[in-house]
Amino acid sequence: MPHTRIPPTRSVLGDVGLWGVLAAATGYGFQEAGATASLALDLLLPLAVLAVAVPLSRRRPGAAVVLVNGLCALGMADSATPGNAHVLSLAALSCLLGARVAAARRPLLLLAGCLAADLATCVVLRTQAVWWFYALTVLPAALLLPWLAGRHWRGRRELVREGWRLARSLEERQHLVAERARLTERADIAADMHDSLGHALSLVALRAGALELSPDLTDRDRTDLAELRGTITDAVEQLRETVAVLHDPPGTETGAGLPVNDTVEDLFGRAVASGVPVRWERRGTMPTLSPLVERGMYRVVQEALTNAVKHAPDSAIRVRITHEADRTRVSVVNAAPPDRPAHAAEGPTAGAGRRGLMGLRERVTVLGGSLRTGPYQGGFRVTAVLPHQATARPGTPAPKPGTAPGTQARTRGRHTESALPSGTALHPAPDTDTGTPESAKRLASVRSAARRRSIAAFAAPAVAAAVFVPTAVYLAWQLTTSVLPPSRFDELTIGRPRAELAPLLPARTYPYPPDHARSAPRPPGATCEFYRSGRDLLDEVDLYQLCWSGNTLVTKDTVPASRP
Repeated sequence: MPHTRIPPTRSVLGDVGLWGVLAAATGYGFQEAGATASLALDLLLPLAVLAVAVPLSRRRPGAAVVLVNGLCALGMADSATPGNAHVLSLAALSCLLGARVAAARRPLLLLAGCLAADLATCVVLRTQAVWWFYALTVLPAALLLPWLAGRHWRGRRELVREGWRLARSLEERQHLVAERARLTERADIAADMHDSLGHALSLVALRAGALELSPDLTDRDRTDLAELRGTITDAVEQLRETVAVLHDPPGTETGAGLPVNDTVEDLFGRAVASGVPVRWERRGTMPTLSPLVERGMYRVVQEALTNAVKHAPDSAIRVRITHEADRTRVSVVNAAPPDRPAHAAEGPTAGAGRRGLMGLRERVTVLGGSLRTGPYQGGFRVTAVLPHQATARPGTPAPKPGTAPGTQARTRGRHTESALPSGTALHPAPDTDTGTPESAKRLASVRSAARRRSIAAFAAPAVAAAVFVPTAVYLAWQLTTSVLPPSRFDELTIGRPRAELAPLLPARTYPYPPDHARSAPRPPGATCEFYRSGRDLLDEVDLYQLCWSGNTLVTKDTVPASRP
């Protein structure tokens, strides 16, 4: 069984209310027409057509306009006057057409077709000038102007709706930015815990292991130290699990908390004091390094030492810092311990142990340098090349639209801003994302549609005026300049010459007398002229017939407006 869509109650009530208003206008027009109106054609048929057209205007507003325009065309068959109440229904449904159809081309073609049908009706019925004037002025205004008003109403609704949609989008984006900032803060905490606390715990564990070999200790002391070292090792693992929970997905640049005055030499001093077998050397003249680069070099050495102590605790570590003309090269190599297989010294494996190297690679890349890690002669090597002044690498992603202005700076480390002296700048990478934000596209689309509606609002009346106004003005001029007032008609005397009666006659005759007026009896050999008896442009008036024999008035008669 096919599904039938039931309209909502609000729509039904709206249609009933509109039909009631239009039906009242139709009934008023029927009452004003008097006894000459037909109950079936002038009341029942229009009410039935409106009952179909009003609900139809929701799904097919163009068809509803065509139906009501047919009523207007049928009303022009009235021999007394072309005006009727159906023009109000036509204006209402034309307004709904503009409000419910977004496109402009098809509605304009439909309105033009309706006007063509009205003019064709005038041609078929061979109507008088008053009917033509009505078809060229009132009907185009009832079709075009309400349609433009409906389009303006629709445009305002779309702008308001789009404004609320954009407001909701911005609110959601703010929530996303806040969530991203929260996750970034979690990543910062994770980086601090991993880099600082993890390094310190590893050194404590190593020193506890060294104390176990002291000959002055008792067995009870060695057992306590072994338990202490195990507890510290467990704490390091729990710390790494906590970092894994707090850490953001790969790609987030993390910062770290550093002692402000801590240097690489201090780091080596603490490592040696803890029993780490590390040897280091510096080659070249120490240049003036950017604080960011100096911090980056510190992190490279710290992370490499931490990994070496964790994965190859008894291996020798060699550190070489080479200063070149425009860059500094840091190399940290740990050898495989003699009592362990070679693969045991190949550095951290995939998983939580590689988070430090991944964050380190991102940090070095942000500074414009490069980082290489991997096995080397049975051990593991970490090599970093850093520029002396921090410049972002071209491939470094720039902040995307919608990212909070301070978010990316925070993800590069909370120490960055405090470490930047005056005159040192971190140049951001160019924005390679050339795509336009979706909100900007929607706003541009709505503005473009509004501009098109504005152009149509001015262009359509201008075109219609260029087509219909000259003809309507000409018809109005003919109808109003061929009027012979009844008082002057009474002053005309049969048998007087035209020269004497010329001051009483209008400037021109009425050029569109009906057929029954042309066929009225006239004296043999006489020439008859017709004049309108009133200035009403939307109603047919009686005509005055003046017949002349030569230049002498021989007859004057009144011709009824409608055929007897």
